[in-house]
Parts: sequence; C-alpha cells; structure tokens
Amino acid sequence: MSKLIPLKKAIADYVTDGDVVYAAGFTHLIPFAAGHEIIRQGKKNLTLARATPDLIYDQMVAAGCAKKVIFSYMGNPGVGSLRVVRGAIERGELEWEEYSHFGMITRLQAGASGLPFLPMNQTGAEDLETVNPRIKRIPDPFGGKDVIVVPALNPDVAIVHVQRADKNGNAHLWGIIGEQKEAAFASKKVILTAEEIVDESVIRSDPNRTMIPGIVVSAVCHVPFASHPSYSQGYYDRDNEFYLAWDKISESKELTQKYLDEWVFGVIDRNAYWKKLGEKAHKRLKVKAQYSDRINYGKY
Repeated sequence: MSKLIPLKKAIADYVTDGDVVYAAGFTHLIPFAAGHEIIRQGKKNLTLARATPDLIYDQMVAAGCAKKVIFSYMGNPGVGSLRVVRGAIERGELEWEEYSHFGMITRLQAGASGLPFLPMNQTGAEDLETVNPRIKRIPDPFGGKDVIVVPALNPDVAIVHVQRADKNGNAHLWGIIGEQKEAAFASKKVILTAEEIVDESVIRSDPNRTMIPGIVVSAVCHVPFASHPSYSQGYYDRDNEFYLAWDKISESKELTQKYLDEWVFGVIDRNAYWKKLGEKAHKRLKVKAQYSDRINYGKY
C-alpha cells in the first residue's frame, strides 16, 4: 500500500505538540520544507534535535515551535552563530543539551540499535561533561582507560529529505551522507520528503544506494526543492547568498518575523515558495549534470 501523501497531511498526522523531532541531513538534504510546514501548522513545545541545527532550527525557534534544542555545533555554517537560538538560550527562554558531533551520532546509533547507551572514546570536549550530566565516564570493564557513554536518542519523529524514493518509502541518497540512516532507524516515526518519486524498479536497480528502507518509513512526500537554502546533490546548489542574508535578518526580531510572514506563512506550500524565489535564483542555483560511471550488478 502506498505511503505517498502530501507534506501538509504528513506533518498534521505524525508531528504532535511536545514531540522530539529530528531533522536529519548534513550540509545538504536539510528538510527546510518540512520545517516550514511545522511552523505553518503552529506546532508547539517541540524538542528539536539535530547535529548542526542550521538555519531551519533558527527559524523554528523564532516561530515559537520549540521548548528545547539538542545539538552538536550550533551555527550558521561559514558565517557565525545562530543568532535566534543562541539569544533564546542566553535569555533562559530555551532549554538545551549539547554534545560533540560524535556524541550525537553515537546517541542515534544506540537508539537505532535498541541499546540504552553506547560507549565512545574520550574526546577533547571535556567541558561538555561539566555542563551536560547525561555525558558520563565509566570504567573499561577490560582494564583500559575510562570511556565516555551517552544515552540513546529515540526521537518521536525523524524528518529525512532524499533525492529519490518510491511510493513505499525506499529511498536513494548520494553525495555527503550524514546521520539520515541512524536517525530513521532510531525514531518511532519517519517522514520522508523526496525530490523525485520513482518506480520501485529504479530503486531496485541500485540497492547499495538505498539508505532508507520503506519498512521504517511512515509517510512519503513528493517535495521538489525541499532543502533550499541548503542543497540536494545533483538537483540544485547551496544558496550561499541566503546564508549570508540570514545573518543580517536574524539580528532583528522584526526582520525575522517579516521573513516568516512572507516566506513561510505567506506561501501555501513548497511549490509556491520556489515560484516566489524567482527565475533569477533558479538559474543561479541550477547545476550541470555530472553522472557517475555505470556499474554492473550482473544478471539473474
């Protein structure tokens, strides 16, 4: 049975006030469209978990969706701090937990494995242990040096953007692969957004690229351009101009609200957002085709 539904319905059906939400994707394939739909639907009291929160969590915190953030490295990549999230934390308006990158991924891996925690090597981030009581040291039972342990992370819902998927949620990813697989397997529900919906035969033609299997997916949504202003490898480029612009927008509460009013509440869906972005931006973000070589999976 097809899991293909509109994004608006997926967010309404699977994201509930108070949920722990994990928006996956590292550098590219960041699910901005789903984040904007969460804002439009007025979801509240969410715990937003993500390695590198990126601008999407700045926007969701500005919109009043979050009560807490769980993260590793918080910043506008290549520009500076996430001004909205940082300001809310400093004013005591937002709860927070910080981990190293590997600590966040280890938490997801523990959750995906059905384990209560997992060990990891000691890192240089010793200060995190003093501010985060959930990061602990335990003796190596085999006599070595102490190891760091972090608790499992099992989000209520993971949102994963992919290049292509079939109607059952079997999905191909390529380019920089982040924590999408771990987040999907660790979470209770998974909303998948895809640049393309393809026939099952396309997915089966390259099984090694199937990072997310349909068995863990709750809903599949066809949402082209869903990761702008980040990028989707092979579909469109990163909008560096917007990342720079957001640094100035987010300095002002009034400008931030104006952005949300115009670009989130002021458009009905991602199609309207992309159309509003305009042909000039479309041309600037367009990428040339560059195909990998064919491989031979043999005949059976």
